[in-house]
Amino acid sequence: MNQLQKEPSPRPVDRLTVLGNEQDFDVVIFGAGINGAGLFRDLCAQGLRCLIIDKGDFGSGTSAAPSRLIHGGLKYLETGEFGLVAQSTLERNLLLKNAPHYVTPLPTVIPIFSWFNGITAALRTLFGSTSAPRSRGAVLIKIGLALYDFYGSRDRVMPRHRLVGRSRALKEMPVLTQSIVAAGTYYDAKISHPERLVLELIEDGLAASKTSAAANYCTMTSASGGLLTFQAQKGSTFSVRPKLVVNGAGPWIDHVNAALGAPSKMIGGTKGSHILLQNDELVRSLAGRMVYFEADDGRICLVFDYLGRALVGSTDTKADNPDTVRCEQDEVDYLLASVSALMPGVNVERDQIVYAYSGIRPLPASETSIAGLISRDHSAPVTEPDQTRPFAIISLIGGKWTTFRGFAEEVTDTVLKRLGRSRAVSTRSMPIGGGRNFPADTAQRLQWLTETSAVSGLDLQRIDTLLSRYGTRALQVARHEGAWSGTERLPDSHDYSQAEIDYIVRNEFVEHLADVVMRRTTLAVTGSLTIKDLQAISAVVGAACGWDCERATEEFAETVTQLKGRNLMRI
Repeated sequence: MNQLQKEPSPRPVDRLTVLGNEQDFDVVIFGAGINGAGLFRDLCAQGLRCLIIDKGDFGSGTSAAPSRLIHGGLKYLETGEFGLVAQSTLERNLLLKNAPHYVTPLPTVIPIFSWFNGITAALRTLFGSTSAPRSRGAVLIKIGLALYDFYGSRDRVMPRHRLVGRSRALKEMPVLTQSIVAAGTYYDAKISHPERLVLELIEDGLAASKTSAAANYCTMTSASGGLLTFQAQKGSTFSVRPKLVVNGAGPWIDHVNAALGAPSKMIGGTKGSHILLQNDELVRSLAGRMVYFEADDGRICLVFDYLGRALVGSTDTKADNPDTVRCEQDEVDYLLASVSALMPGVNVERDQIVYAYSGIRPLPASETSIAGLISRDHSAPVTEPDQTRPFAIISLIGGKWTTFRGFAEEVTDTVLKRLGRSRAVSTRSMPIGGGRNFPADTAQRLQWLTETSAVSGLDLQRIDTLLSRYGTRALQVARHEGAWSGTERLPDSHDYSQAEIDYIVRNEFVEHLADVVMRRTTLAVTGSLTIKDLQAISAVVGAACGWDCERATEEFAETVTQLKGRNLMRI
């Protein structure tokens, strides 16, 4: 029980208050999305002194708008990106081991509508054609799935694919359209709490390097002579001198480079939009599987059970303004129509939408007219120092959620070489956050629940909920002593307690009400949040943060406006 009883480290947010002015850092990272957070953890693990900064909340930009898949990139086989598929499948397998509290297997069904279509088109795409394959037939998909199994053999943790004929496919999944001729099934993975994984990477980095720091809601006000000055939202300012800067600002990379005195044109992103439906019939029909299918226009769509809601995505169109991106009505119509065509017997309606979100994928600038053909691979170009800027800038271009650890490893090795250091540890087998000591089977889970229940005084069912939500960090949540008891729950979302919210606010860099409902919890994305819940959460956050009545009212109004306008919630 020693590991369970270990006390959490002091609150990392307090480190900024002792920074003072003109502190030296080995590396300053702009952007606390998944790539920046993964790099921060790796650099801190090597003993470097690092600062990670974000103008918003951690994981609130592109990293808050993923498909919520941890996948190997089956589609990338068509464009010949075999190295990316090999890396992605390996990283998927590693995440299943290192973050088992959030990343779980996802059986995936591909409906097939012909036997031989698409072979010629696929060959043209493989050899550089700018036209995307359409109507991929069973032969082509069989070849692709076999290659996918081959590339995913390293650290394999899931079964190989299988392909069945029409009658078997419809028996296993009768809601599919009768026009299919076959169906393939393979395995990828999904992530339940992507924004929390970003936060846990940052917390792990802070635990590994006591001289490192992290700050959300900070804006750079000047960059002169190697000195970077930041304004925190709370009003304080601080300045740092980095030996090297990493720009991980995603779709804002070119803006950050310009502010640092190194103008660039590196990013040319595409927009992905998703909707979540409260549709019990559809969720039951999916039976824990994802359906990965080709829409009428050739774009790839998906639908799967995400925490009891049917998540449908995603569009793939060129876009370049991450500050105004939202799921538009024509995208909603497109996604609903695509699911209806695939599953004609299931009633899919607009009024079933409980949440919607969009984001810009920070892909490399490309001249191709077809967004789906833009590479999802990553790169890290270096802008060398000049007379006015004594530090180099490494920009994190492209990439995807699944490959963040491998990308971070590559960039860390570059940073270490430039600083004359050597790697101390590998992150390949390093658990993330609440994935550390996570129970591996039912017996171990029951033992963990029983021991934690004895320590915290909460019943087994409540501890089980917290373990699913926070991994083994559930112990700290369960033992938190605040103004609320563990039995005091939110008015409508009864599986969240006020004590739990209080722990989050006091320990997880919360600055705004939206941070809690949109990123530290799944209350908003699953559509379970109500006005009564929001009022109760606002009271907890306000008490912990010392808000006056005016600030609390503003926070409440801003959160409701965002959820209704940008996320299509009927709250």
